[in-house]
Formats: sequence, C-alpha cells, structure tokens
Amino acid sequence: MPQKRKVPKRIAQTVLNSLKGGVVPRIGLPYITVGRKAEIEALLHDVDVIQEGGASFRFIVGRYGSGKSFLLQTIRNYVMDKNFVVVDGDLSPERRLQGSKGQGLATYQELIQNLSTKTRPEGGALTLILDRWINSVQTQVATEGINSDDPRFEKEVDQKIYGVISSLNELVHGFDFAKLLSMYYHAYMSGDDETKAKVVKWFRGEYSHKTEAKKELGVDIIISDSDWYEYMKLFATFFRQAGYAGLMIMIDELVNIYKIPNAISRQYNYEKILTMYNDTLQGKAKYLGIIMCGTPQAIEDRRRGVYSYEALRSRLASGKFAQEGARDMYAPVIKLEPLTAEEMMVLTEKLADMHANLYGYQRTITDDDLAQFIKIEYARVGADTNITPREIIRDFIELLDIVWQNPDTKITDLLNSDKFSYTKSEAVSDNKEKDYTEFKI
Repeated sequence: MPQKRKVPKRIAQTVLNSLKGGVVPRIGLPYITVGRKAEIEALLHDVDVIQEGGASFRFIVGRYGSGKSFLLQTIRNYVMDKNFVVVDGDLSPERRLQGSKGQGLATYQELIQNLSTKTRPEGGALTLILDRWINSVQTQVATEGINSDDPRFEKEVDQKIYGVISSLNELVHGFDFAKLLSMYYHAYMSGDDETKAKVVKWFRGEYSHKTEAKKELGVDIIISDSDWYEYMKLFATFFRQAGYAGLMIMIDELVNIYKIPNAISRQYNYEKILTMYNDTLQGKAKYLGIIMCGTPQAIEDRRRGVYSYEALRSRLASGKFAQEGARDMYAPVIKLEPLTAEEMMVLTEKLADMHANLYGYQRTITDDDLAQFIKIEYARVGADTNITPREIIRDFIELLDIVWQNPDTKITDLLNSDKFSYTKSEAVSDNKEKDYTEFKI
C-alpha cells in the first residue's frame, strides 16, 4: 500500500470535521488508522471464529478519547466487508440492557434501526435482508433448472424457505420467529405490502401490547425488555441461513449502566451482560459476536462498575501474568494503551496531508514542526498516561485551520507563543465520581 493516498474531498471533509468535533467519522477510517495492530488482530481472530459457527464477547476499555469508538468503527467497517450484518448503538438513561420501563426494548429498537450490511451501511437494512433472502432462494431454484413458469418452481422455493424456517424452531422463541418469517414470505409472494410492513414492525419491537400483535398478526407474543437478546440470537442464526457470515452486536457507552443510581437496577443489567457472556463462551449462541465499550471506571469500579457484580469480575479480571507490555489479547477485556508519540507523529502527518489536499494548498507544515507539536503535547503533566488521541487531534486540526486561514502566521511562532494552550486533559481519577454527560466516547 502506498505511503500517501489521495483522499477524496468529500471523505476528507467528513473526517476532519468529525475529528475536530471530537467524534469518530463513519467513513474514511483506513486513511487515518495508526497503531492498535494487536487489538485489531485479536478482534479479527474473533471474526474468523464467528464465521465458523462460534461466538465471541469482548470488552474494549479505555479513557474518554482514547480511541474506543474509533476501534469499534474500524471493526464495524471490516466485518461488513466480510459480509456480516452489524447492529450498533449507544446506551443512555433511556436505553439499557435490562429495564422495567422499556429501557431494554429501547436498546433493541436502536440496534435494529442501525442494522447495517455492506450494501446498506447507514442502517435500516432489515427489509432489504428479508427481500434479498427470498430473492436468493428463487434464484437458487432457477439455477437448478426449474423455470419460474414451472408448477414445481413455487413448491421448490417453499421447501427451501421452510428448510430455513424450521431450523429456527429449536431455539428459544424460534417457533414464533419462524411463523413471522413465513408470514413475511407469503406476503412477499402475494404482493401484500401491508402484511409485510406489520411483520417488519413486529421484528423492530414496535408492538407495545400483545393484544395489538394478536389482532394484526395472529401471534400472542411480542419482543420485550426481558427477552430482546434471545431474538438477537435468532437473528444471528437466520442471517447465516440467509447467506450472511453472521451478526456483530456493538454496544457503546457502558458508563450509562455505571450511572444508574439504583443498585438493584444496575445488578439486573450486569446480570444481562453475564447471560450474554456465558452464552458466547458456552456455545449457546452461534454466528454471533458482541463487543461492548466502557471507561476503566465503568468496568473496574468495585462499587458500581461491571466488577461490582462478582460473577462478572471473577470471569473478566486480568490474570496474574498480564502486565504492561505483555498483555493477553485473547482475554475478554482489551485495555487500550495510549498511542505512542511516534504513532501520533504518523497520524498528524496524515492529517496535514489530508488538510492540504482538501483546501488545495501546498503543505507548509514540516516534519520538524510536527515533531515540535508532538513534543509540546506530550510535555503535559501526566501525558504519558492521561493524554488521548482525541485531545491531540483537536488541537492539531485547529492549528492547521488557523495557519491556513492566516497565511502570514508561522507555525513555529504559534507553537512557541504563550497563546498556544492545548486542550485540558479529560482524565478522570478512578476514585472520584464524575458526571460524564458532557463527554462522548
């Protein structure tokens, strides 16, 4: 791969605007990815396991701005290229893994809304997948030499469709799930768009009362707070049968469970994580990957974090031999180490080239300027452990913008002036409580 690739202006604009705003862009990540080789390789190993019928569960742990969301987005793009279906979502006060007032169902609805494939990366791909599945079965029958006008054609298609559907019956809630798939298939074949829409509404978890579902679809079960994860397992198996590699669930902002004030509610949520974790390790889930992201405090705090639930702490805590420089990348918890100064140097060079290409000027910032910028940033007190890529990137893009808009300004003068004040560190001491609502992972 060449050292410098010309980045399309549309992508460059999105990348620079997103990074300056402190958020991860959905596109253009390969142009700016540096470091994280060991973490990415470990997660890609999981992808191979999932494709072969296994399951995986990982926590990605790092401070705000350390690159959790960036890593998550990188893996998301990769697995979609590998023909995976991906669902992703952030937890919030209204969205939890378990709740008594619709918070668990709200998380499911968010995930399904963001359901994405390679051909529909922006989400909302459920109907596309269902229609593609039926089309692919019809095509398969046609390639077997049976013409669509042949009376045997519909019978053969029916048999293959029901072969997929019947394989789901043995799973929890599989009978009802299969019944609705069958309903969708028949509505598709007869051109009944109204019934198709109702089935999709059910799959999206939008029926709030069983009586409503019974009246419209003839099923007396709906997806609820307590069982939404069981349907995710069903989807994983179905997607595989429909020609995809598997399903990847990505959940960010675990800190919102840490922030639940009621201890019992927190424990119920951690219990749900334990269920999901056990399922993946014990072979109860197939073709399913789960990645959750959180801060060190949200995971490791023994009073309110994931580790406050002893059954999880005993499974997830690092062993005796893991240490800095000798991490076990196949452990369930991946801790993000700070990027090195050398890696940040490479990243700033990529951003400088991207900025110059976007705005059509000859790059004036030199390697010496880059080195001085990195040196100043890493000279902060506690920078070796507390500095994050987000902070450095925001400073650097602001620096590029100022120099471009003010051509008479010299970079060296800016860097050496008292006016150059870097972003304050977002480090949070693990032994202090903090309201995290102002930040975005």
